[in-house]
Amino acid sequence: MMERLAFKMKLNKGQIDAYKKRHDELWPDLKKLLKDNGVSEYSIFFDEETSILFAFQKVLGSGGSQDLANNEIVKKWWNFMADIMEVNPDNSPISIPLKEVFYLP
Repeated sequence: MMERLAFKMKLNKGQIDAYKKRHDELWPDLKKLLKDNGVSEYSIFFDEETSILFAFQKVLGSGGSQDLANNEIVKKWWNFMADIMEVNPDNSPISIPLKEVFYLP
């Protein structure tokens, strides 16, 4: 069953260019890992006023990228991104799930 997930994260001020560049050059092994784990679509939007990143994923099953925390590729990516966004002590992005309140198929 396809599920839609949304969450928000916060980028450090002035880091949007670095964030975009790193995602434009997404590691092939990370992209494959996401696809192999059911992530069929993944979009991230940026609110310039608040530096909030809004992420949306379509996933097959009940998990998404946030469920890959024990994977070494994911941990390496988190370490790579930790200098430009708000993170937890393990360098995972502080990610807040969002509840869907409307959907127009």
